[in-house]
Amino acid sequence: MIRQPIVAIMGHVDHGKTSLLDKIRGTAIAAREAGGITQAIGASIIPLGTIKSICGALLEQLKIVLTIPGLLFIDTPGHAAFVNLRKRGGNLADIAILVVDINDGLMPQTKESIEILKQYKTPFIIAANKIDIIEGWSKKPGTLLQNISSQSADVQKKFETKLYALVAQVFELGIQADRFDRVSDYTKTVAVVPVSAKTGEGTPELLMMLTGLAQKFLEQNLNIEEKGPAKGTILEVKEQKGLGTVLDTIIYDGSLKVNDQVLIGTLDQPLQAKIKALLQPTHLTEMREKKAKFSPVKSVSAATGVRLVIPGAEQAVAGAPIMSAVGDIQKVKDALHAEMHEVLIETDRDGVIIKADSLGSLEALMTLLREKGVPIRKSGIGPISKNDVSDAEATLANDPLHSVILGFNIPKTDMPTSAHIIVNDIIYRLIEDYEAWKISKKKQIELSELDILVRPCKIELLKGYVFRQSNPAIVGVEVVAGILKPNTPLMKPDGKTVTDVKGIQVEQENVLKLERGKQGAVSMSGVIIGRQLNEGDILFSAIPEEHFRQYKEHKEHLPEEEKNLLKEIAEIMRKSNPVWGI
Repeated sequence: MIRQPIVAIMGHVDHGKTSLLDKIRGTAIAAREAGGITQAIGASIIPLGTIKSICGALLEQLKIVLTIPGLLFIDTPGHAAFVNLRKRGGNLADIAILVVDINDGLMPQTKESIEILKQYKTPFIIAANKIDIIEGWSKKPGTLLQNISSQSADVQKKFETKLYALVAQVFELGIQADRFDRVSDYTKTVAVVPVSAKTGEGTPELLMMLTGLAQKFLEQNLNIEEKGPAKGTILEVKEQKGLGTVLDTIIYDGSLKVNDQVLIGTLDQPLQAKIKALLQPTHLTEMREKKAKFSPVKSVSAATGVRLVIPGAEQAVAGAPIMSAVGDIQKVKDALHAEMHEVLIETDRDGVIIKADSLGSLEALMTLLREKGVPIRKSGIGPISKNDVSDAEATLANDPLHSVILGFNIPKTDMPTSAHIIVNDIIYRLIEDYEAWKISKKKQIELSELDILVRPCKIELLKGYVFRQSNPAIVGVEVVAGILKPNTPLMKPDGKTVTDVKGIQVEQENVLKLERGKQGAVSMSGVIIGRQLNEGDILFSAIPEEHFRQYKEHKEHLPEEEKNLLKEIAEIMRKSNPVWGI
């Protein structure tokens, strides 16, 4: 039996993957995605009739006879963070469409997609999207090639320049590519199909190339044993009125029947259960859509998307594998258990806590954080719990930069906590939010450390404002530069320390600091005004050498005035010790 080819749509965020699939399905999934970005793998069945209606004239023209029953599209998240999900998509897929904005060319995420496809030896077609926004482009009637040739000479030149800039970028990755109608050997050259997800231009040609290549080169892969044991992946665990918890699943091998026994990966031991019902989505329906329509069936065969009704489904997690319970069942259970727990184990002694809505999302978040060198102490699926909060709080004193819970695509929590919680339904924004918080927190910690150091300051003893000559001396001062604080040691311009600031008053009120340009009454120990110090004298804070070195380490946090003042103080100290502070 020949099954439907599984087609993965891959590429950079915002390059139009979902919009292109929408154009084929005549739906509007993209408009309802969080941030316009696909955040979970979805699946759609495109039946043979739809392919024929879209490609009809081209199929007749090229005398292509379709033998496949249709196409099963998997729409994969496009950001670099989804390495693991895309690996699954790439591994699972028979063929892929790599969507690239012809105006932007290859982005880092697109290059990563190509590397994944190369790794899994998955054939692919490049959809060079957004031709409609090439300056001067206008949609014409007829086929894509007729449309291109009917553009003005100037527009055609811009189009060819962008197209072959893309081809050159792909060549740099070791792959030959060319416009689809100029390819002579599809086993050696990747076909590039110019398209517009907005206007629909190139969609018939893209589907024609996809089905033609799948039939010509993948026929052996598409032959399955219709009654063989099923293998699949759970896309989503959800509640359905009247049925309870159900599992949206992709079956990519074998077949399933009502009353079959299956094994499913869970957070604990694998679940073995009997299938009570199989519900299949209607053609052109996205399984994730709330309004998706399903019909009960007695059996399903790969490749297809199907909703499973089984006892204990609430134990399952999205992204987990599912298999028919046949043969050596204990061996299958052990394999499922190992696959699940290699993601969920606590891997680092210290680090952040991460939570996500599915196993695939968790893997994706984990992958990106590790790429950035962020340790992960604990990971899990589902909403943030009291235990998560307690665990994060326990690390606050020793590891404040990792006393964080990162939640992807899960509900926010209003639990009071001293730990920091960041939740976002767009993964790259979650990472950006964490990195921004970490920078801010690090600065806050470093500033608090600087706050205990002797601050750089330069003061002048005001003439006519000696309130007491000694025990302690009290004199009016003005801060010329920096900040004066109590307990600051003061030195003369020759580097000799003469006194300490015991207290500061402004209008007979004690204050904790005096900033540049401010005046106040300062009490000083161990000096007599008129002997060691005189009215009009200039004094500097006597900064300890170790404090100076710490300031140098964190100089990016200091205002320019304090940096200059530190240089002046260092010059004074190096008159007697040339290596002071170095």
